[in-house]
Amino acid sequence: MAFDLPFSPKAPPLVGLDIGSSSVKIVELSEAGKGTMRLERYAIEPLPRGAVVDGNIDKIDVVAEAVRRAWRRAGGKVKNVAMALPSSAVITKRIALPANLREEELEMQVESEANQYIPFALDEVSLDFQVLGAIPNAPDDVEVLIAASRKEKVEDRVAVAQAAGLKPMVVDVESYSARSAIERLIEQLPNRGEGLVIAVFYIGANTTSVTVMHDGEGIYEREQPFGGQQLTGDISRTYGIPAEEAEQKKRSGDLPADYETAVLRPFLDTATIEITRALQFFFTSTPYSRVDQIMLAGGSAVLSGLPEALMERSQVPASVISPFKGMEISSNIREKQLRLDAPALLTPCGLAMRRFDR
Repeated sequence: MAFDLPFSPKAPPLVGLDIGSSSVKIVELSEAGKGTMRLERYAIEPLPRGAVVDGNIDKIDVVAEAVRRAWRRAGGKVKNVAMALPSSAVITKRIALPANLREEELEMQVESEANQYIPFALDEVSLDFQVLGAIPNAPDDVEVLIAASRKEKVEDRVAVAQAAGLKPMVVDVESYSARSAIERLIEQLPNRGEGLVIAVFYIGANTTSVTVMHDGEGIYEREQPFGGQQLTGDISRTYGIPAEEAEQKKRSGDLPADYETAVLRPFLDTATIEITRALQFFFTSTPYSRVDQIMLAGGSAVLSGLPEALMERSQVPASVISPFKGMEISSNIREKQLRLDAPALLTPCGLAMRRFDR
């Protein structure tokens, strides 16, 4: 899925650029031979508060400067980038259309159908679609996924990339990009994860999203307002320091001796309650009554004790994931630092994988 840009959507080489609410992230992958990928380089550059709010880029120049710094720090030469919109900025709908339509007819039908579901005039939106495949029990039809977003959402991201001296090639959807990286990890499980119900929780700065996968299909998605900024706020209030300083100390680990018991442990308790509550929503709104495995990602996933606390409360095996598992790692990357950063790089890794689309 990629919104139309005036560029070739599949022209490698390509790097993944993820613009979040608290940082921008860049990932570059290459082909290492025999179907193996190599992580060549990556960078994470923090953003000041207010630069990106609720997925909207409020300060294009500030974000562009952060992207420029991240690209320089990564040290690559590839300027073609794949980016993504937050799921909240995209309307998606699955529809059934006749299987025998030509491309032009399919496009006309998609626009006609989109008019029914999109609360904006079509000339105000970027629209794309993807044929997912045949529909069981309806051999004459195919399932088509429609995605639409306000044009300014796409244009803001394009403007950031161009202001940073980069060339936007693809604008995808964050949840789909992350899912590409997740699917690759599931394929590495015994029997390629067949039959397993796997819940992936991405704990971001302000929100936690859950994607539940079963046999290669995303069967459930939900987002809730809880994230690592809450821990930053707890540190700020407990020790009477500004939020920016609290964030810095959280990352460096430079905190008082009572931090773990006074601040971290209560936050972990809240996190496990939020995650198990999300699982209950999944059980009550779908036919499924079990989850076989929990995968944790996002910047806060690496907090000490989180998987153990979650396993104790949910009685489901939980682990922190790296989207680079099974990849070769370039010699210029510090693996110790990568272990801390990798769980937050799910989306840019999925975007960087777009260079291998054929």
